[in-house]
Amino acid sequence: MTNPTEPARTLVPVPAAERPRRVRRTARVLVVDDRDRLLLFGDTDPGLPGSRWWITPGGGVDPGESDLAAAVRELEEETGLAVAPSQMVGPVLVRRVVHGYTDVVLDQEDVFYAVWVPAFEVSDAGHTPEERITMTEHRWWSKDDLAGTGEEIWPAAVLDLWAEAEVRRASAAAGDPAPPPLDGGQVEESTVPA
Repeated sequence: MTNPTEPARTLVPVPAAERPRRVRRTARVLVVDDRDRLLLFGDTDPGLPGSRWWITPGGGVDPGESDLAAAVRELEEETGLAVAPSQMVGPVLVRRVVHGYTDVVLDQEDVFYAVWVPAFEVSDAGHTPEERITMTEHRWWSKDDLAGTGEEIWPAAVLDLWAEAEVRRASAAAGDPAPPPLDGGQVEESTVPA
């Protein structure tokens, strides 16, 4: 869902120095199915034809909304899958990331959760008009697929994040208290450097 207080992206390239900067908080979700595959969406920058990278489902946290509620909502909007908040593991990681695109610079704090679900058919019925333009495909990835790909994955350390989420899932199942999220530091993931 697009936050009504944020200006909509134009998706029209502008000179790098003139790109508007948006600051936001996002909730992202590692979605793992019962075949041990991770769901990622192929994302693009329309201002750079042929660009593509892979991202986890997720999006902006709305005003007054908790990170967990945003993760549950975004998961349903982007995949069609409804889960209970209690099914989420995390937060697993918090990081500051800057995404420089041809039309905007997004400066955001990402909060990552994880959820394990039966295999399901992804629905894009809840995608926003912007997502229908930029998120052009989805794919279920095995760990071997991710380890062997030459494709760009955001975050680059998604395999490490997946492993950490598995540890936290097992710990939660054992009744251990949840540790604080890992600090992912500050990174840049851009098609046009910020």
